[in-house]
Amino acid sequence: MKIIIVGCGKVGLSLADQLNSEGHDITLIDCDNTKLRSVTDTIDVMGVVGNGAIYQVQMDAGIADADLLIATTNSDELNMLCCLIAKKAGNCHTIARIRNPEYATEINFIREELNLSLAINPELAAAREISRLLKFPSAIKIDAFAKGRVEILKFMVPEKSVLNKLKVFEVSQRLRCNVLICAIERGDEVIIPDGNSEILARDKISFIASPTDSMEFFRQVGVENNSVKTAMFVGGGKITYYLAKMLEDTNIKIKIIEQNFERCNELSTLLPKAMIIHGDGSDQQLLLEEGIRQTEAFASLTGFDEENIMLSLYAASQSNAKLITKVNRIAFENVINSMNLGSIIYPKLITADTIVQYVRAMQNSLGSNVETLYKIVANRAEALEFRIGKDAPMIGIPIEKLNLKDNLLVACINRGGHIITPRGKDSIQVGDTVIIVTTVTGLKDIKDILK
Repeated sequence: MKIIIVGCGKVGLSLADQLNSEGHDITLIDCDNTKLRSVTDTIDVMGVVGNGAIYQVQMDAGIADADLLIATTNSDELNMLCCLIAKKAGNCHTIARIRNPEYATEINFIREELNLSLAINPELAAAREISRLLKFPSAIKIDAFAKGRVEILKFMVPEKSVLNKLKVFEVSQRLRCNVLICAIERGDEVIIPDGNSEILARDKISFIASPTDSMEFFRQVGVENNSVKTAMFVGGGKITYYLAKMLEDTNIKIKIIEQNFERCNELSTLLPKAMIIHGDGSDQQLLLEEGIRQTEAFASLTGFDEENIMLSLYAASQSNAKLITKVNRIAFENVINSMNLGSIIYPKLITADTIVQYVRAMQNSLGSNVETLYKIVANRAEALEFRIGKDAPMIGIPIEKLNLKDNLLVACINRGGHIITPRGKDSIQVGDTVIIVTTVTGLKDIKDILK
């Protein structure tokens, strides 16, 4: 497909790289000639210098025959204007990044009036992910499918766990839990397991289950999983605001440490139930005085990756709190993952996943749409949710008889709200939504699971 991306920031670059690797024809628009040249030198994409909201600039970029325009600049208003002009000039699909909390309550109206295909809010999506983690603190990562009926949870197997040296097929028998182990990370290796795969201590395992079954699974393996009651957030930006707003109706007592005095006053008005503390979040004495040793959750959400990493390492040295670390740049990912940073949140990756999901659904030929897509292990393993159309080639055939690609697992079938953990004799039917976990990245259609 021909895709135009306006904005060469972190999200724009991440998208250009990923969509280019999936074989799309990408054109980038940005006012900064130097930045654009450095991108076109490293990725095989076209570059057009100029303001993406100018009709002639979009025409130069090929909007007349483009399939999709994605506006990811730092200005919400500019993104909306880019999409409006693209609709008039090229009648293509449009996606806008809209981040301002003031627009959050009006997003449906904006989408309808501007005829946007998708409106993306990275900070709101990141806040949703963090709020799930605070309710399920034993998990490193939680991804929701089937409108929240099913989740994929990732956690690290403790040293003396009952899971250590257990084979995957033994897990449900031994623990009497309806869960399916769908990925094992061991060092740099990612395994999509079969029944005979062995689980070892310190493996990061991803499993799929309903929220009730996952609670039972954690209980059986001896991992405490009570929702946190106290949380400390450093940094009073958009993610912190959205997160505190989401948690207002829970019993979690929230402290927010913010350096900017004016922002503290704003947050005090916007978040009357949270305690707002004016101070430097990197001041160790302040953190100790405010109870870092006692807090049950600690999230470093400043605008600086280095500060967030150092804060989380300090929190780990002082307490047993659930750690959440926001990271914007994903360079040195292996180094970051080897540190004790708890759950690492990449807002730009969450955004890129949502847009890639939409792009793959646009391409699909059988109407078996990609409903949900998550990268469960950075760029090496994906979990996708497909809705099954009437022309899908595997309908009614037992899963054990399907010629599935290697390193691919049919992890869950949702049949009208009834969740099925699939075994060999089960089959996929029209109208089902099916969750596939695989290291074969780039699946666009349900037929792509077959060899």
